Amino acid sequence: MKHIIVYIEPKDASSLKRTSYEALTAARSIAGDAQITAFAVQGNEQALSTAGQYGVHSVVLAKHELLSGYSSTATAEAIAQYAQSVSADTIILSGNASGKEIAPRLSVKLKSGLLPDCIALSHDGGLKATRPVYAGKAHITVEAISAHAIIALRPNVFTAKQEDSVSATISSFAPTLEAKHAGVKVTSIVKNEGRLDVAEADIIVSGGRGMKGPEHFPIIEQLASTLNAAVGASRAVVDAGWRPHGEQVGQTGKTVSPSLYVACGISGAVQHLAGMSSSKFILAINKDKDAPIFKVADYGIVGDVFEVLPVLDAKLKAMLHS
Repeated sequence: MKHIIVYIEPKDASSLKRTSYEALTAARSIAGDAQITAFAVQGNEQALSTAGQYGVHSVVLAKHELLSGYSSTATAEAIAQYAQSVSADTIILSGNASGKEIAPRLSVKLKSGLLPDCIALSHDGGLKATRPVYAGKAHITVEAISAHAIIALRPNVFTAKQEDSVSATISSFAPTLEAKHAGVKVTSIVKNEGRLDVAEADIIVSGGRGMKGPEHFPIIEQLASTLNAAVGASRAVVDAGWRPHGEQVGQTGKTVSPSLYVACGISGAVQHLAGMSSSKFILAINKDKDAPIFKVADYGIVGDVFEVLPVLDAKLKAMLHS
């Protein structure tokens, strides 16, 4: 490798998304003597300069009117143009919602191999990545055989590690974009104010069909509040309209890897396990002792969630306040 580009995204006016810091750390771990450049299409100087705290001192901000609002197609075109201008051979993105849109578009534009959902990277005689297959039942090692490689990292797997606190140098890049490049654009954004995103959260409390109805989710929300956690949900719950799709964890929802995943009334269908089995610790609460979720859980409570959760919440509050 000679030049690695890391696509980064701002979280707010003073910081980047945690998944961006994870991508910067992952790039640093395999870079060797290769140059690393962070690339953004949005964000102010204060937020973008924090890339320097993670060992990347060069940030490029693409500027164009078609990038003022999020467009996966325009963003992919801007990254591709910059990658070609500096002869970059590796592009690393988070495999979050935007990364899943951008990475395959980049792969087509640059005629590059795409390594999605990576949980480990190595560079020993060639860039290799480890990724789960068969809904997390096995891991495989893959390698791009093309001249370029596009790598999408599973969120919350690579621990972001700070280096010396140095502000990154920010330069600008003016891509050549036309209306056709913004074929996909966001027309409106609805924010869940005050709620943590499951893709970014370090702790997630999820509810399944065992919650029996949307009226019972306040006990999930209460435990999540106590733990400063995000609220998640299984596909069955989302399909029933009990919770918004943004909270869905699983193969057709969001893939998460928090430090702690609390599964409440979730049986553990293979599609759900595919989205959360890489969590560092899993606590399952289910009245069915034979539920598949217990096969992947580090800790299990066989009991009625409506009896267990209030007691668990009270115990945690007492412990946290002591």
